[in-house]
Amino acid sequence: MPDQQRDRMTVLRDGMGLVESPRWHDGRLWFSDWIAGQIIAVDDRGDAEIVVEHASLPLCFDFLPDGRLVLVSNQRMALLVHDDGDLHEYADLSALSPYGFNDIVIDGRGNTYVNSGNFEFSAGPPDGPVQPGFVALVRPGATPTVVGDDVAFPNGMAVTPDNATLVVADSYRHHLVGWDIAPDGSLSGRRVWADLGDAAPDGICLDAEGAAWYADVPHQACLRVAEGGSVLDTVRLDRGGFACMLGRAPDPRLYVTAAQWPGMGGLDTHVAWDGQALSHPVGVAGAGWPGN
Repeated sequence: MPDQQRDRMTVLRDGMGLVESPRWHDGRLWFSDWIAGQIIAVDDRGDAEIVVEHASLPLCFDFLPDGRLVLVSNQRMALLVHDDGDLHEYADLSALSPYGFNDIVIDGRGNTYVNSGNFEFSAGPPDGPVQPGFVALVRPGATPTVVGDDVAFPNGMAVTPDNATLVVADSYRHHLVGWDIAPDGSLSGRRVWADLGDAAPDGICLDAEGAAWYADVPHQACLRVAEGGSVLDTVRLDRGGFACMLGRAPDPRLYVTAAQWPGMGGLDTHVAWDGQALSHPVGVAGAGWPGN
């Protein structure tokens, strides 16, 4: 598929469903099409390969330090590892929540963080100041444990290059939340890493200057913010921005997965997602995880 320029955005692939979970790995953009149940890798020419097929909503994934892909399977309530062309159970998540799981990030030590809204999505979160969403830690070979809680709706997650801070998008509270990471992977020192006003942060990534990019579905944009929330850059889209990922030097690009969002009321019947994988030149390369 030839590249198409539109407002400095390059369309790498289009005509897809709800596209999410972009990752930069081995010189290609990897992302998932939740509707098709596929994980796809595409290069900057638009040449694409379907790497994994697995039915799960959501279908988020990341990479272990040894390069193996780990995905969140709500079909099996587990993390699955893609090894030699097959999927095998990596960790059983079923004891943590009956409602399924959302995003995942794996840090430089091989610790996996996976989150859950922990409520029935179609009904919305319960009332009250304390919310049921959480972040769980899966250490290699260990039983998953909840290490962070009271998140209204946890979405994208990222880890700083020094493995010292986990940043989580709390979509319903309009925040990026930060935790300090201990050497054993446990979390402490919860704080508002960035107050985003009325934004609804979805997928996120970090750059080499310590800023974060976040995708915003209702505002159809991706924004770069400093810790604290000051807006440093904005990339406008013509559809919902579900997630973003930064490539590495020497030619850093912001990669975005975007689709037409029907709103909660239209989810059961919506088919015209027109999902796209896009790229956009930026001045600062990615850093940390995902994508290192």
